[in-house]
Amino acid sequence: MSTPVSADDPLSRERSHLASSRAALRAMREDVQSLDIRDVTANWVNAQILERQIGDRIKALADLSHTPLFFGRLDYLHAPGADRAEGAEGERFYIGRRHVHDRDGDPMVIDWRAPVSQPFYRASKKDPMDVGLRRRFGYTGGDLTAYEDEHLSDPAEAATTSKLLQREIERPRVGPMRDIVATIQPEQDEIVRSGLSGSVCVQGGPGTGKTAVGLHRVAYLLYAHRERLARTGTLVIGPNRSFLHYIEQVLPALGELAVRQATVDDLVAQVEVRGTDEAPAAVVKGDARMAEVLRRALYSHVTLPTEPVVVVRGSRRWRVPAYELEGLVRELLARDIRYGAARDALPQRVAHSVLVQMERAGEAPDDRVQDAVARNSAVKAAVKAVWPPVDPAKLVLRLLTDPEFLAEHAEGILTGDEQKTILWAKPVRSVKSARWSAADAVLIDEATDLVERTHSLGHVVLDEAQDLSPMQYRAVGRRCSTGSATVLGDLAQGTTPWATRSWEEALAHLGKADAVIEELTAGFRVPTDVITYASRLLPHIAPGLTPVASVRENPGFFEVRAVSEDADVIAACEELLDNEGSTGLIAADARVPVLAGALTAAGIAFLAPGEETTRETRLTLVPASLAKGLEYDYVVLDEPSAVVDAEPDERTGLRRLYVALTRAVSGLVVTHATGLPPQLT
Repeated sequence: MSTPVSADDPLSRERSHLASSRAALRAMREDVQSLDIRDVTANWVNAQILERQIGDRIKALADLSHTPLFFGRLDYLHAPGADRAEGAEGERFYIGRRHVHDRDGDPMVIDWRAPVSQPFYRASKKDPMDVGLRRRFGYTGGDLTAYEDEHLSDPAEAATTSKLLQREIERPRVGPMRDIVATIQPEQDEIVRSGLSGSVCVQGGPGTGKTAVGLHRVAYLLYAHRERLARTGTLVIGPNRSFLHYIEQVLPALGELAVRQATVDDLVAQVEVRGTDEAPAAVVKGDARMAEVLRRALYSHVTLPTEPVVVVRGSRRWRVPAYELEGLVRELLARDIRYGAARDALPQRVAHSVLVQMERAGEAPDDRVQDAVARNSAVKAAVKAVWPPVDPAKLVLRLLTDPEFLAEHAEGILTGDEQKTILWAKPVRSVKSARWSAADAVLIDEATDLVERTHSLGHVVLDEAQDLSPMQYRAVGRRCSTGSATVLGDLAQGTTPWATRSWEEALAHLGKADAVIEELTAGFRVPTDVITYASRLLPHIAPGLTPVASVRENPGFFEVRAVSEDADVIAACEELLDNEGSTGLIAADARVPVLAGALTAAGIAFLAPGEETTRETRLTLVPASLAKGLEYDYVVLDEPSAVVDAEPDERTGLRRLYVALTRAVSGLVVTHATGLPPQLT
């Protein structure tokens, strides 16, 4: 239980250690800032690289005044490696966000990712992991105000739910997403610390912490495999810019500054997206079968040679017959390498054939001669005729605008109706004038990869993955083809017409069929009464999926309120704003302009999703289509039936409603002037 402040008690000593640790961190930062590199750099390039590295180090050593430097303490029973029979006294470690040491190099705070910190998350009465005491700290702002002890080795002390942990989970927040490093649970920690070589897929309902687990996994992998990932790179992929802005502060708070963030649209942005697809067209374009259509269309440009190649060098003429050229082309086709790589290899193969003839004639050509032959105009002309260059965007444009070309390469893959669905109604003059859709950009990315291999990163985190199409999964998979992935999502929250039906199917499209699938079912964010109400929709949107079981002792504030006008909705917002923390007003997209006008008329300032809340402005007006992944202390959900009706089909609408219902951390008010969806009643 929380301990009150007194003049001479353990809390005072812990506060003293916090002050000393902050001073030590400040000294570490000052030491780096005072480094003089003028005499240790050989040239200006080295100097710039070293200056950048020092700058990154200074940023990493920043002391975030309102963020606890350490949040826990472990008292081990025995010293590491000591004979327990000797009764050697164990060490004491403070667990925090980053490593801090004193002037002598002795640790004052241990990074939460270090192996010695692992028992803080996993030790239990059944398996204390040699921990005698686990202490959690409570903070108000940046001030240490309470502590709570758990004697894991004392059989007389019953296991209880941590009050401080519950309070930390429920603590009101203003600003971007908080990290959960102080509240990670054993099942979450296992996922966070799983190895770099394997991929993992996390199915997690609302409030199970899957997004935070994914971000902490990135931070852990960068700690455990820093050199490797510094070379190969990491990437966090989110559903939209609002979501990425919302989560972007988590990794810097954990000391990681160099993780790139992007949406899938960012990854495939080779053309300007100015158009949109109707749902049926988007579904066909996003189908994995389109990959084979593109491959067929691309390789249709390769034609078998019918004429020989004659290379003139000085007074000699060297002839490569057509049948030999055909053999070279067939060999490259059989190897199934990238179109562009094969095209680059063909002139070298032709040149090698010429060199063999030269050697038989008694000459002694070297590599320079082979390169010269490969650049010979006759060879270049033959290669261009047999294996011409292909622009990926032009290839996709032709497929979408030329019915005969599409029919030829989609035969046996797409039905006639499916082909008509994706064909453009009007002809387009050029790639630049085309009104490309997001699905078209993914097709161009696929075609580009067929021509030239996409660069692979060391690790990719893919969040809200349930909304991706098979072709989008393939686009992401190309970015980690030689690395690993952490896939995060909830099948019940899939709100696109092409939403994922099963994780096994999705992982196959991603190229990670051997990934381990983990399920998080313990809810830490959404109050009991709220998640119970929202779970009424599960049988209709994701039959067979395990409902989230809230571990919150506080049931939260929940009310379904019939209203007669928009002023009643605004009044509900004002009521919730009387509480500490953030408030979200979520509504069907078409209702947002109306509610924005009502808020303005009432003199209530509000933000758009992705804009950071402040102490002065704590209300965010959220279109239901952008609510996914966001969370607020309190939520007013306007007109559930309108949220459902805004979608093209009932299942998608109910899934959108499920998302909107589960954004609250402390309280939810559902307002409705029309009838509620029958699935809720």
